[in-house]
Amino acid sequence: MNYRILLVDDAKVIRLMLTRILTSVGYEIAGEAGDGQEAVEKYKQLQPDLVTMDITMPKMSGIEAVRAIKAFDREARIIMCSAVGQKSMILEAIQAGALNYITKPFDREKVLTVVTVALR
Repeated sequence: MNYRILLVDDAKVIRLMLTRILTSVGYEIAGEAGDGQEAVEKYKQLQPDLVTMDITMPKMSGIEAVRAIKAFDREARIIMCSAVGQKSMILEAIQAGALNYITKPFDREKVLTVVTVALR
């Protein structure tokens, strides 16, 4: 099966890095969003298999977006993307329903391992 992933980050360069890592092993990028509000809309529209979600974004934070997506779809699979030093926010995101997290700058193998586990 070809898994479809929604990439959410306000930095286009981060979405590009994730696109390169994920497509190199055959994942499909279903779409991209630059803020939490757009993420919720795109999730409802695209219904991807997985979401990578930045924590700190304009309009709606990643944590708020996780809550909104999980309210829409309890089975949604979401991985948080955080900068080093955002531990308390990562915990809050996991309590809101995120499965796991990856830290920036990205380690290719770590990203692929976390994504693979989340899609099982």
